[in-house]
Amino acid sequence: MSAPTSAPSPLPLTSFSTWAPLLRAWVEGREAGADQVLHLAGAVGRDRVRASGGVAPHARDSAASLEAVERVRAALTAAAAESVTFSARISPSGRTRLRLRGPGVSLEGTSDHGALVLVEDAVPEPWRRLPEVYPQAGCSAGDPAAVERWLLERLPGAADARDEEFSAAEARLGRPLPAELEALYRVVGTRQEDWDTAMYEAVPWELFPLEKVHVADASSRSARWPVAALRAVVTAPGAAVQELVGSPGWIAFGDDGCGDLLALDLTPGPGGRAGQIVALPLDEPSGAHLVADSLLDLLRGTAPRGAEPQGGSAAGDRLRDRVVALLDAWNRRGVEDVAGPELEVLCVRLPDGPPADLAPLAGLPRLRTLSALPGTLADPRQIGALTGLEYLELGPAEWRTLLDAGAVPRGLAAARIITQGLDLPGPPVGLSNEILALWGRPPLVRAVVDGDLGPLPRPGSRHVTRPDA
Repeated sequence: MSAPTSAPSPLPLTSFSTWAPLLRAWVEGREAGADQVLHLAGAVGRDRVRASGGVAPHARDSAASLEAVERVRAALTAAAAESVTFSARISPSGRTRLRLRGPGVSLEGTSDHGALVLVEDAVPEPWRRLPEVYPQAGCSAGDPAAVERWLLERLPGAADARDEEFSAAEARLGRPLPAELEALYRVVGTRQEDWDTAMYEAVPWELFPLEKVHVADASSRSARWPVAALRAVVTAPGAAVQELVGSPGWIAFGDDGCGDLLALDLTPGPGGRAGQIVALPLDEPSGAHLVADSLLDLLRGTAPRGAEPQGGSAAGDRLRDRVVALLDAWNRRGVEDVAGPELEVLCVRLPDGPPADLAPLAGLPRLRTLSALPGTLADPRQIGALTGLEYLELGPAEWRTLLDAGAVPRGLAAARIITQGLDLPGPPVGLSNEILALWGRPPLVRAVVDGDLGPLPRPGSRHVTRPDA
């Protein structure tokens, strides 16, 4: 008895032969009146197919189409890809240009210039930073009884707020509701539909209904690696508010009418007090600033006093310069001038200067981000000694040198290929996939494939499908 034959290996995802049967099935089932030059587009995933461009429903469901879809899915599986989108321009002669674009699970966002995500769900260090505890920050600034009295002087009486609503809010927050906020909602009510003109006059900001009160932690702000990894959070000495992306002690209860989030701060800076009110700027990915010393002061419209605002001291500015260093045409320092134990982020932007020597960076305990424009490094292989890096962005040539030397730091969580100043339409896909392969991540699919389907049938005519080559 002869040995059983094994199933044929799937064709590459970017091979025209992989796609030709599907394109033919859809072309032959196109609706009458279709243009002579056909434009088809769609997507094929592990469990979904989408088509456009005049493809008739019966063509998508035909036996030939279903068999062709499975052919593409086999190629997807072999490429460790979840889905692929495509578009095809097919001339009457059958000459076809097929454009393929793969999934974004390994590429942050949809831009070809985004970061390669090497560790799933990883976020930059500032998004992992928790607040410090400052014993000198002082006792609570809150006074729930004063909040209640102030509101009752302006409103007809306490609202019919139910205890179970507050219990539900605390369960959602994972912590007790601050007493000042509870006092406010017990007077004004917990639901927006119950609020009247008097309430809006008494509360001079956009108050959230109780069910929308939430913790403004780091997950509430986006963390795109090419921007977020180059930031650092630095709390200045004497600052009222800790500079953070988010905090488990920021209880957001409204906004200032312009989109900035208002939060009661239970994790103040060294110069603040628990219960102060902070605003989180809508257009900033990190940080908050003091707007009132207490919820009562916010109701009264009283400006904060006493503590120095975040980042407002010369000492704070000097600290920030030691944490984030930019070497460019305006800051013509050497790496040795900025290398220090507090350095977290280094950006090299000196295309017209001598290449930077990275040797002084070896052994720095907090360095986590290195960004260097193409051609600005003396020896990219020196990066291999920077084992604490979690984010790295370099030019294609520098990445090539690192890969060939086996010197890519394995602690990276994300990476980016910079093509600024180079005559390239975007980062080379092959190079990106080499980097992704080191972490076993799904490759990117970006391809333009030319092929021939043979002469197209006229709409509605019978046509014999060409066999595959």
